[in-house]
Amino acid sequence: MVAGPLNIDVNEDDFAERVIAASSATPVLVDFWADWCPPCRVLTPVLERLVNEYAGGFVLAKVEADENMRLAGRYKLRGFPTAILFKNGAVVDQFSGARTPDFVREFLDRHLG
Repeated sequence: MVAGPLNIDVNEDDFAERVIAASSATPVLVDFWADWCPPCRVLTPVLERLVNEYAGGFVLAKVEADENMRLAGRYKLRGFPTAILFKNGAVVDQFSGARTPDFVREFLDRHLG
């Protein structure tokens, strides 16, 4: 089981610790989103519901892209929302755009097995 919250806000200052390092213990799904982005407002509640449904299977880390442009640039993000899954300190897979709960479940099940 994961110690601490399953749904966290992350920024450039704590990304290395709360995402990269933490993903060695529990996979971390990073949601890069922006206030002005309608598809982000569709995806975020889906991810928030699933992090509770998976009850410790992964941690959801939300990054506001406009406030953390260097992180968005580091991962060469072209559009929002983009979700990136980290395991053992490395990027495992990612997807972009508003997605259905079934799509996200299949994505997670493929990697969390």
